[in-house]
Amino acid sequence: MDLDGRVALVTGASGGIGATIAHALAAARADVVVGYTGNLAGATSTCARLKALGRRAEVVQLDQTDPQSAEAAVEAAAGHFGRLDVLINNAAWNIGIVFPELDALTVDIWDRIFSTNVRGPFVLARSAARHMRRQEGGRIVNIASVAGLIPAGSSIAYACSKAALIHLTRCLAVALAPAITVNCIAPGLVEGTRMAERLPESVVQSAKELAVLKRTASADDVARQVVAFCRSDSVTGQVLTVDAGIHFH
Repeated sequence: MDLDGRVALVTGASGGIGATIAHALAAARADVVVGYTGNLAGATSTCARLKALGRRAEVVQLDQTDPQSAEAAVEAAAGHFGRLDVLINNAAWNIGIVFPELDALTVDIWDRIFSTNVRGPFVLARSAARHMRRQEGGRIVNIASVAGLIPAGSSIAYACSKAALIHLTRCLAVALAPAITVNCIAPGLVEGTRMAERLPESVVQSAKELAVLKRTASADDVARQVVAFCRSDSVTGQVLTVDAGIHFH
């Protein structure tokens, strides 16, 4: 897909990986709708940077734990520029609870993580697909985590939610073919994000020590791979790990 003039909705784009993805899409000449939950200032700042690249950009608020809010955000995104070609499911929620502390992982926490990280992307993808099918094509990219591939991460609930998102990617790739491709990126720890800030420093250092590149993952690399998935015409149902080589050896 040529991204010039296409319209993309990026959730969680008020900062961190989402803002970097939005910038990469705009640099590829897409117009971008910046999704945010509570950080309006960050979303507005992202929007201004995209407009500085000469692209159209708008902000839309959504709470993806609420299906009605998620569906309304997709309709607003499509309404801004008259179409919707790309959905990047980047927004997620986590909390640091070490695996042995099962009693600390309450049902409420479990439900919040799953409603945000799994049900939300499903509702957004289902809503976006209606617009993409009318246009006879589209791209969906889900941002999961290496925690969805191995028993690791900030909590058991977070790891399981990202494993579910990875499988949702594959199932949607079947459901939405051939017009819409659905792919997934599984980043390792990315420093400078709100999720990383919730983790102990020992976890950050451990991630660097375990990686063959002796560093954490790069938001820029994640964003570049998002653009590559969007441009590809014969790649779907795939999961790409970006983790500086933690799982390479």
